[in-house]
Amino acid sequence: MSKHMKRLASPRVWTIPKKSHIWTVKQSPGPHPIERSIPLLIMVRDMLGYCDTAREGRRIIGERNILIDGRIVTNYKMPVGFMDVLTILKAKENFRALLDMRGKIRPIRISKERARWKLVRIENITTIKGGKTQLNLHDGRNILTDKKKYKTQDVLKIELPSQKILDTFALESGNVAMIIGGKHSGQIATIKNYNVVRSPKPNIVEFKEGFSTINDHVFVVGKKSPEITVPEVSVV
Repeated sequence: MSKHMKRLASPRVWTIPKKSHIWTVKQSPGPHPIERSIPLLIMVRDMLGYCDTAREGRRIIGERNILIDGRIVTNYKMPVGFMDVLTILKAKENFRALLDMRGKIRPIRISKERARWKLVRIENITTIKGGKTQLNLHDGRNILTDKKKYKTQDVLKIELPSQKILDTFALESGNVAMIIGGKHSGQIATIKNYNVVRSPKPNIVEFKEGFSTINDHVFVVGKKSPEITVPEVSVV
């Protein structure tokens, strides 16, 4: 696999000019897939504007000025994905990576209090040795718990960086969700019905706004109102 990437081949979630230069940074393997994440250097230089060149960006990151989900990151190729919390220590600013209405990842400025937690979706649940339940989350992390009340597609509100579970948002009628795939990407909608399909096809989620999509494109973000600040309110 190539270690380099041309700008023309960069994923559609990146908000960078395609023809200004030939090459760009390719993220290293990490917690998010390449088509759903942005390298940290691109986020710092092109989207947040903290520097003008890649050399300056690598220096900022290498000087341990950047935190992702409460942990210091020095790898400038580290992928930043949906719901990740980015903290710039010297600037004393915090951002959350979300999707805009065009399906592109945007850093949304948040307060210090909101930077202490993030939302994560349960992708899979396994039982490990000792009978404990392991929750496998969308950002690559795992949480061990003795409770068996959680279901796949549920979204957890966790503390950073301790991973303590603060709240749970189920994929059920009345809850609010962000669409993370398809033509409605970035839209906030209220769940109407969750239809389980008795076939290999994905389950369908219907919304009160008059459209439906598959369950993999639904990320619950609150019960009556969104827990997050949506991009349309505060775009960097």
